[in-house]
Amino acid sequence: MHIPSLLGAAALTATLAGSALAADFKAGNLVIHDPWTRATPRGAPVAGGYAVIENTGDQPDSLTGGSFSASSGFSIHQMTMKDGVMSMGPVEGGLEIPAHGSVKLDPSGFHLMFTGLTRQLKRHETVGGTLVFKNAGTVSVDYAVGSIGARGPEHSGH
Repeated sequence: MHIPSLLGAAALTATLAGSALAADFKAGNLVIHDPWTRATPRGAPVAGGYAVIENTGDQPDSLTGGSFSASSGFSIHQMTMKDGVMSMGPVEGGLEIPAHGSVKLDPSGFHLMFTGLTRQLKRHETVGGTLVFKNAGTVSVDYAVGSIGARGPEHSGH
């Protein structure tokens, strides 16, 4: 047995196991790219969820709901600017994902709102959840948790 090689393999395994890398999820004609969220301070009551949802099909679909395993509430929200004032509110009736198009969920536009957090979200972990679509049904996803100030999903350094 070669001890340095064994130690290197153990270090690599520990690094990969502790990393929360963004991933893609597929359901029918939909691809959910890199679902992610941000780490939260202890006691924070809410967090946001982000991803790009691509529809490769000939018919539109709608994101109508979902769940987040570390919260009691889930909703779809939108940030809007009106008369120089930024506001946020729920999206009623679902968020359409156009045929042969995509929708970006990000901190400054459409996003998911996780309310009633049951615990602190920590960088480099993943948190399970679901997204519910009118046509594609329920899709299980894992949200990679980035830093508190993250502006996008974290990748493996590429």
